[in-house]
Amino acid sequence: MTGAALAIAGSLRPEPALDRPDLLAAPVADALRALPADTAAACLVAAIDPDLADTTAFCEAYGSPLDASANCVVVAGSRSGERRFAACVVLATTRADVNTVVRKRLDVRKASFAPMDEAVELTGMAYGGITPFGLPTGWPLLVDPAVLAAPAVVVGSGSRESKLLVPGAVLGELPGAEALEGLGR
Repeated sequence: MTGAALAIAGSLRPEPALDRPDLLAAPVADALRALPADTAAACLVAAIDPDLADTTAFCEAYGSPLDASANCVVVAGSRSGERRFAACVVLATTRADVNTVVRKRLDVRKASFAPMDEAVELTGMAYGGITPFGLPTGWPLLVDPAVLAAPAVVVGSGSRESKLLVPGAVLGELPGAEALEGLGR
């Protein structure tokens, strides 16, 4: 385990993510397998109590710092009858600026968080476990630069039963990833 991941792990017992595909949603496992071997090796997974998957409860229960957690939310908007989606990743100590920054990037009149059932269906991931790994092809992955600069962050695994611990920079290597200034406020 890297020093950065160890520093944010709290009481978790992280393992190499590719050694534990049983802890990952299928699209997440596929996305990790598609990464260069050294990048995938830097991604760890740890089992958690699914009732503690929400960020605040997770951090309190496992002693992982809130400022090392990154939330991934699905945002939707429409333009000329076309529905557009993006995933946004911001540190848990901030909120995604959906109404200004994301709306402009998606070029839609109004952007909002996608309804839970729609986000779950489109991503193939559990609500509360949606992660930047394994998103639908063609979606922009909008990442706050503070996340990319973090030595390590905790993100969802596509499942409520585990969390991924990854170098922040890895998120910038994922398909569709874009650093978006002002995303996290």
